[in-house]
Amino acid sequence: MLPRMRRVRSPLAVALATGLVLAFAPAAAAAPGPAPTAAAADDGGSVAVAEDRVAVPAGPGDPGTVELDTSLYVPASATAATPAPAVLVAHGFGGSKASVDSDARELAARGYVVQTWTARGFGASGGSIGLDDPDREVADASRLVDRLSRRADVQQDGPGDPRVGVTGGSYGGGLSLLLAGHDRRIDAIAPVITWNDLGQALFPNNVVPAGESLPGTPAAGAGAGDGVFKSGWAGVFFGSGGRVPAGGDTASGAGTGAGSQDGTGGGLGGAGSTGGSDVGATDGAAGAGSGAAPDGSDPAGPGTSAGRPGAAPAPGAPSDPVCGRFARDVCDAYGEAARTGRVSPALAELLRRSSPATVTNRITAPTLLVQGEQDTLFGLDQADANARQIAANGTPVSVLWFAGGHDGGGPDSEVRSRIGDWFDQHLRGRPATDGVTGALASAPFAYQVRSTVRTRGDTPTGRTVLADAYPGLTAGSAPAATTTVPLAGGEQTVVHPPGGNPAALTSLPGLGAALGSLGSLGGLSGLTTPGQSARFTGEPVAAAMQPSGAARVTVRVARVPGQPAPSTAVLFASLTVLTPDGRSTLLGNAVAPVRVAVPADGTPAEAAVTLPGVVAPVQAGSRLVLTLATTDQGFDSGTDPAVWRVGLAGDGALSVPQVPGRTESAGTVPLWPVLGIVAVLAGALAVWLVARLRSRRTGGTADVPAEAPPLVVGGLAKTYRNGFAAVSDVSFTVPRGAVLGLLGPNGAGKTTVLRMLMGLISPTAGTMTAFGHPIRPGAAVLSRIGAFVEGPGFLPHLSGAENLRLYWEATGRPPEQARMEETLEIAGLGGSVHRRVGTYSQGMRQRLAIAQAMLGLPELLILDEPTNGLDPPQIHAMRELLRRYAAGGRTVLVSSHLLSEVEQTCSEVVVMHRGTVVASGTVAELMASGGGSSFTVDDTTRASALLAALDGVTEVVTGDEPGVVHAHLDGTPRADAVAALVGGGVAVSAAGPRGRLEDAFLELVGPEGRDVGGSQ
Repeated sequence: MLPRMRRVRSPLAVALATGLVLAFAPAAAAAPGPAPTAAAADDGGSVAVAEDRVAVPAGPGDPGTVELDTSLYVPASATAATPAPAVLVAHGFGGSKASVDSDARELAARGYVVQTWTARGFGASGGSIGLDDPDREVADASRLVDRLSRRADVQQDGPGDPRVGVTGGSYGGGLSLLLAGHDRRIDAIAPVITWNDLGQALFPNNVVPAGESLPGTPAAGAGAGDGVFKSGWAGVFFGSGGRVPAGGDTASGAGTGAGSQDGTGGGLGGAGSTGGSDVGATDGAAGAGSGAAPDGSDPAGPGTSAGRPGAAPAPGAPSDPVCGRFARDVCDAYGEAARTGRVSPALAELLRRSSPATVTNRITAPTLLVQGEQDTLFGLDQADANARQIAANGTPVSVLWFAGGHDGGGPDSEVRSRIGDWFDQHLRGRPATDGVTGALASAPFAYQVRSTVRTRGDTPTGRTVLADAYPGLTAGSAPAATTTVPLAGGEQTVVHPPGGNPAALTSLPGLGAALGSLGSLGGLSGLTTPGQSARFTGEPVAAAMQPSGAARVTVRVARVPGQPAPSTAVLFASLTVLTPDGRSTLLGNAVAPVRVAVPADGTPAEAAVTLPGVVAPVQAGSRLVLTLATTDQGFDSGTDPAVWRVGLAGDGALSVPQVPGRTESAGTVPLWPVLGIVAVLAGALAVWLVARLRSRRTGGTADVPAEAPPLVVGGLAKTYRNGFAAVSDVSFTVPRGAVLGLLGPNGAGKTTVLRMLMGLISPTAGTMTAFGHPIRPGAAVLSRIGAFVEGPGFLPHLSGAENLRLYWEATGRPPEQARMEETLEIAGLGGSVHRRVGTYSQGMRQRLAIAQAMLGLPELLILDEPTNGLDPPQIHAMRELLRRYAAGGRTVLVSSHLLSEVEQTCSEVVVMHRGTVVASGTVAELMASGGGSSFTVDDTTRASALLAALDGVTEVVTGDEPGVVHAHLDGTPRADAVAALVGGGVAVSAAGPRGRLEDAFLELVGPEGRDVGGSQ
């Protein structure tokens, strides 16, 4: 029976729902086809794959047997003389053995004998789906272990006891835990994105039960009873009836997600599992098997597909139109939940029977728990509970959270390698430090921090944080550290509409991450309906933080007099980050359902609530927003109308866990780029050694005067291969404490000179010294120089402060030497430095670039066109910034083509034209040599005419001041000009040099210099 479905009126919701249907379409379209039942294949001779059909008992009280469709992967290295450990790989819900083909081949390539199979009720296997029933699905896996115990090429710990591990994703992960709890022969397990308590996972209630306290682990869930039905995900599983085409997944879909109703592709994590292998054309169709088994024993005979009463028949036979391939008891229990929205005793017992929580106290196999950070089906709280319960036995436990899950894609190659390392350590006895993933292999707890930057292929752009321990895991261990974030908002009234419609849309099964990314585009996160939610907002965080676990808060709920309300209030708590630029992101794309009994007399009820476990970097200046909504599309919130008064209780603050650790670079960089990088580094080292030897032969830099000028350039030239001479014979000296302007038209060679000064290109001829030391690529003296050449480059998704911090870390120098606070004070960025750079104006980017160049307060600062693209107020601010910097006794070299800026900012000027220096000196000296004159007269019109008539006189203009005329005399004596004016009847009261840098510049470069931008 299908669950009650609310109408989704939002076009966005309709589109996403359509995408969900299309995501599962390949499973429905897969065509059955024949395949050999005992065929062998190989991968270049290294791995042989044998298919077989295995008969297992139908179950307690059920007659006959059920056939399982299996595949066995045997590496060439596994022989009777050199037996290898074995690994069982179980698929996800709706998948088949083909779904885990690529995972099996990865493990076989490591030297393991790998057993895969299609679970009963799916694909070409017989029987009915029992949700990892210990007496059926779990018992089936034990039968496969029995078969491995009879193989000579499988390592044995004793009679009937093979050395064996188990892994699987989601449905297969639950099987891994349950099998380890029921079968003591299991030696290591690595369950992925799975559950601890299936009842709590499908009917969650995140209220801490009265009188109980939560453990100190970072993602502990509350786990109260009488939970809220997760109807969205339950409908995906049960509403499908478990129907999967008789032929199972096609080979082309192996590991790609085709046919997997839990979004995992049936593999170890879904989308991350890559297929591409060909295990026959398709999985074998149901039927009797024949031929010898791989171990030489008699093959399993043909069996019936009889199961419990009402069980689905074998593939190809008519199925129950309502229950599909589900067992009748599972089908009936779900139908009751779909009608009522509450968990019945029968369903509670069924879910309890299929929960690893019932056997975790018996698991002794070392356990690696891999859980997804983007998972609205089985959150981090489920792995947290498994970790605590298994570790309580003294069993070794390691926890890994990865940036994916049922809503966010499968594990990347780094995580899959970690699983292989785990089996190497506990099945082969290899040290963890020998693992492919390096330090990750020995970390007891690690989590991935997803970056917003994306690249092609499987190379992650995020980072992995390695912690020394999983906080609070065992008695006496330190609990997870928390940060308190005060919230404000006051009490608010929220409404639950009749029928629970319209409902808030926060996630869709399997598409939560996609919906969250749409929300980040601005104000869409949560898509809550007005009037149905209360918001409580924190102050901007002063420094960047990284929530890693489940936040906690205490809320108060009360009835509103005269308004309708049932006996319990259903609310959905969520946490959103609001960045300084207005973008909002629902953390984890998940909500925490809460059911609270509210007294009828109006007394408020208080409830301690745990929010979804998340890993999410929060930049400085962002706000954390707690939302309490009355509806959510993914849950059954009831049909009764209600009005509630909600607010904060206790200290009115969030308690946010943060697990510290060291950052490890992602370990999935392809081999060839790594070798290329190594080659480049080796070449750079060789060049450095040669340069060092040459330096020693030429006497090095000994006897450098203590007061050597910050910069001396002599005879500098640069000619390119095509013969173009960009710079020729450039010489100048920059004195200490000066702001020297390198002035010239566009194309004069200014930037070429600066690039040579910074070692970015090599000069054809000439010398360059800084503080008496030669400048060459990699020279130590470059550390005393800060530079900004040819435009700023920053990561737009990070704040200005984070960009500066990462830049300084890349230099390898200690953080305290950055002198960050002094730099930011000089740069005058203020609170804007904590905003995301993508929101900066051009002026702010330029100021940030100058701040980057000033990190460490270098003695010489070189800037290329720092005012380029700025408006007048920004130019004025940049001018003041440079003056403040030089005022501290440091030196600034700034190139520009803006005459007025050089005139107002610089104390020294070097004028370049056509690649060479045409003049240098102080600004006052150049202005005095410009040839411009000013005359104060009684008749400006007649004076202008008389001056213009003189030979050689140009640029005659009337000044802004009354009675003033300016003229460029071009060698004509000023006395002759005065005599001409007086002789023409014009009274002259004053005459003198005009004193403009523009005049001097035009005198030096000629009329073509007008294209430099002139004065402003």
